[in-house]
Amino acid sequence: MIIGTAGHIDHGKTSLVRALTGVDTDRLKEEKARGISIDLGFAYLPAPDGSVLGFVDVPGHEKFVHNMLAGATGIDFVLLVIAVDDGVMPQTREHLAIVDLLGIERGIVALTKSDLVDEAERTKVAAEIAQTLEGTSLAGAEIVPVSTVTGEGIDALRDRLFEAAHTLQARAPRERFRLAVDRSFTLPGFGTIVTGTVLSGAVATGDKVTISPSGLAARVRSIHAQDRPTERGLAGQRCALNLAGDGISKDAIARGQVVLDPDLHAPTDRIDATLRLLATETKPVIQWMPARLHHAATEVGARIVLLGDAAIAPGADAPVQLVLDRPIAAAVGDRFVLRDTTAQRTIGGGKFLDLRAPVRKRRAPERLAQLRAHAIGDSEQALAALLEIAPHFVDLSAFTRDCALSGQQAQAIGERLGVVTASAGERVFALSAPVWLRFKQRLLAALKTFHTANPDLPGIGLEKLRMQLDPRLPAAVFRSVLQGPVRDKEIGLDGAWVRLAGHEVRLTPDDEKTWKRVAPLIGGAERFRPPRVRDIGTMLGLHETDVRRLLKLLGRLGKVDEVAQDHFFLRPTVAEMVGIVVDLGATSANAEFSAAQFRDRVDNGRKVAIQILEFLDRHGVTLRRGDLRRVNKHRLDLFRRDTGAETANTSGRESSPVGRPDFKSGRGREPVLGGFDSLSLPPSKMKAPGPLKKDLAR
Repeated sequence: MIIGTAGHIDHGKTSLVRALTGVDTDRLKEEKARGISIDLGFAYLPAPDGSVLGFVDVPGHEKFVHNMLAGATGIDFVLLVIAVDDGVMPQTREHLAIVDLLGIERGIVALTKSDLVDEAERTKVAAEIAQTLEGTSLAGAEIVPVSTVTGEGIDALRDRLFEAAHTLQARAPRERFRLAVDRSFTLPGFGTIVTGTVLSGAVATGDKVTISPSGLAARVRSIHAQDRPTERGLAGQRCALNLAGDGISKDAIARGQVVLDPDLHAPTDRIDATLRLLATETKPVIQWMPARLHHAATEVGARIVLLGDAAIAPGADAPVQLVLDRPIAAAVGDRFVLRDTTAQRTIGGGKFLDLRAPVRKRRAPERLAQLRAHAIGDSEQALAALLEIAPHFVDLSAFTRDCALSGQQAQAIGERLGVVTASAGERVFALSAPVWLRFKQRLLAALKTFHTANPDLPGIGLEKLRMQLDPRLPAAVFRSVLQGPVRDKEIGLDGAWVRLAGHEVRLTPDDEKTWKRVAPLIGGAERFRPPRVRDIGTMLGLHETDVRRLLKLLGRLGKVDEVAQDHFFLRPTVAEMVGIVVDLGATSANAEFSAAQFRDRVDNGRKVAIQILEFLDRHGVTLRRGDLRRVNKHRLDLFRRDTGAETANTSGRESSPVGRPDFKSGRGREPVLGGFDSLSLPPSKMKAPGPLKKDLAR
């Protein structure tokens, strides 16, 4: 258990900790010279059951409240120290307000210097204290009279602390590891040491960690937890970590940074939160009001953006957006405290709701509904609520990371909620099962409607279809979720077209006969110099209009491409020419080639060569810079041969980014993104983003 002191200056906090533990927490020369605590002090007390109680002694002077806040985060139990000869003082009230804002509900009041007054005065001050505690998280806390001079009440107070530690429910170490750094120093023979309270999770010797927000990588060489050497540090313990790594030094790691699991490193400077303004404030919070934000052991400047229609009155709470001067490392649900810019008073505090707050539409009804879902304290319930409201999908990778959930926790939540997931690169998105079923029904209905209205078209464009459907999934996720119906042969993907599996555009018997006569003219040895529409009509005795209509229909079928006006090339020929420009780029020193080089390779005239290159420019296959061009590798599959595309999309091979997981083993199918950029990649080359995957097709 971590015990934090609180109270006014010169009320005997440090003396009381020394009486309880035998440790003087004033370690600085200036502290000993002035007789007051300036920075955080630390002490430990072994308990009869073998556990160790950790003490964080905080300064009481108003100038050092920022130091007090650095030590207050992460404590389990408050030791509120009030001198009987002074009673409740200004810093008593401010420290109590901070404890309340941080949501610390367990504590005890030590009525110090009790040897200076009689019993009647003690009773009177105790009544005043009880009244002050009303309406706070410490309401009804026990008041124990003590004296560090006579020793009165010290043993009784120590026993109360042991009892509290015995009944305290240990924090579960299942979440990912985070430690808020409050000290960084060097020890001869060891190197860099950082100390702090473990906010969540566990860390072991040899673990790789990241210093956030700086991003430095480190390895844990050794650990002291609760002042004892150990192989593992747990949530709720004071830990000292001996760190090693490139760039790791005491100067590189400062108070306020967080040592955490590398997967949690995602600093943020814009956070949606709920804010409660203290009732003692005389002015409301207005739009863009500046403040100092205290979170964990860090302090940073912030601006408050109101998400409601009115200013926040004293004693009220409301959703806000906090725009920070610099990024910090945080987690959803973390508590924070706001002080005024002069650092003279605490004005309020609250809880972080969403670490990825939007810049635009932050007050839209849809966004405010999301914040109400985020405000649910339980991660599982919050995820369930988010899946039921617009946009009806959740970036599960970001949700898991920002809540500091472990992979096992995320997997268990997904299994209990029955979520359906789709992978897009390293990210996993979740939908509820009912939403997925509605989406699939709307997808098939949209395709049926399109085919009815456009029977001569091979399908609808990917992006056009995506924009028609609700929920409107991100493009990469949309391509991913289509792979399930493709595998089940409900739909087909032909390059950039989506169609129902049974839909096929066929030529009429007359058109088939005509095409058999036309095809040899634009293929074979003259494939790079095919005749134009007028020439084909003349050569075959056909009307120019009929030839043009046929070739445009074949273009929609993906058989030919109109490179220039009335100048059609076979699709395999276009694919062959794409291969030529790739070879030209690969064999040149700077990956660029000229029109003349391409002309010579296809043995064509300059005019036609330029038309071909301009066609490739329009489709993004080549990028022109002056008289030179370079290949855009992300568009090389756009004109792949029909047989290859058909194999990639309809053969039924394991090419879907969505798989049915084995929740016991955490194994699922490897993902391959759909679309032009990845059709050519074999499944063995793709990396699965995580174990939580559920087959969208079932």
